[in-house]
Amino acid sequence: MPPPPPPAVHSPSPNQYTQQFLSNVLSQRGPSSLPYSEDVKWLIRQHLVSLTDTCPSLQPKTAMFTHNDGHTVDLLQSDGTVPMVYQDVTYNIPVIIWLMESYPRHAPLVFVNPTRDMIIKRQHPFVNSSGIVSIPYLSNWVYPSSNLVDLAGNLSHFFSRDPPLYSQRRPNPNPNPNPNPNPHPPPGTSFSSSGSTRPAIPPRMYPPSPYGSGGGGGGIGRIMDDPSEVYKRNAIDNLVGKLHSDIERLRKVREADMEGLFSAQGVLRRREKELRKGVTEMLDEREGLEQQLQMVLMNTDVLEGWVRDNEAKLKKIGNVDVDVDEAFEPCDSLSKQMSDCTASDLAMEDVIYSLDKAIQDGAIPFDQYLRNVRLLSREQFIHRATASKVRAAQMQAQVASMASRISQYALS
Repeated sequence: MPPPPPPAVHSPSPNQYTQQFLSNVLSQRGPSSLPYSEDVKWLIRQHLVSLTDTCPSLQPKTAMFTHNDGHTVDLLQSDGTVPMVYQDVTYNIPVIIWLMESYPRHAPLVFVNPTRDMIIKRQHPFVNSSGIVSIPYLSNWVYPSSNLVDLAGNLSHFFSRDPPLYSQRRPNPNPNPNPNPNPHPPPGTSFSSSGSTRPAIPPRMYPPSPYGSGGGGGGIGRIMDDPSEVYKRNAIDNLVGKLHSDIERLRKVREADMEGLFSAQGVLRRREKELRKGVTEMLDEREGLEQQLQMVLMNTDVLEGWVRDNEAKLKKIGNVDVDVDEAFEPCDSLSKQMSDCTASDLAMEDVIYSLDKAIQDGAIPFDQYLRNVRLLSREQFIHRATASKVRAAQMQAQVASMASRISQYALS
């Protein structure tokens, strides 16, 4: 009986390797940790994993990045190729996407990474001579909606419109004397039926970026595009650039208009609150005036009744002289008591004033002045206290009378 076959060993997928690698490098702490904010490391991991799922050729890794001031730092990068379609043929453009320290709040730094058999197209609208890529998606990077997957799609789109890399033809040091040349071109170059050179299909494995090497070997870079096509693409690029600037200017104008409208809306809302407050205050004031009008009407009725009651007395008196003290007669005992207390208080005030003048003139001795003022002040205090109690009693009686009259008005 043959032995059972050994159990199958499932090797982890490249995606699992990528996730494990990113988890390890982003979870490091201390001096060896990567210079990214802790609150965005998980988002960086998701961006790189999604990019690897979409473009498997772009693999994340860490590398040393040198800033313009000479400062070096370990950063994450995605190194690989971006597919593009040119004249119905798919090519792969080697790129390096550096995630800078401020990523993802700011856009990454993208380079094209030509091999030794490639050159960068001169005066390319989106790639400079150093290989730095600048496309509208990078210029308009918005956190947190922008991501690496959309960036790769935009790179493929713009590279398809105008390929940034071309192969350069090298002289053959060992010409083949065979009259039947090999019909297959070298793997780095493809030719069209007209003999023009198409964008290079770079191999999967390629050396680091040879910036500044100039290609070496004395090769001559040749751009074999049709001049009319180049002119057409340049015209389209110029139109796109002008359209983008016009849209940006229009956006700024609309934003300014919106800010003005928001400001006007805030002013109108503030005025609405002020008007509502003013209306409320006017309603309260009208209610207070109506109450005062009711009070005036009730007092008018009281005075008219008093005039009717005293008209007969005036007719009886006729031309007889009337004593001022007897002209007014208190209507009740509280009023009479209030009148007596007030008269006594004012009389004592006059006496104290006369004593002050007398002491200033030296008419009376000082000890006599003090004794009289003490006696008068005590008696004046008693009259004022009595008047205060009488006033409180009158107020209570007035309130009761007003309440009875209001009930009469309500019934009528």
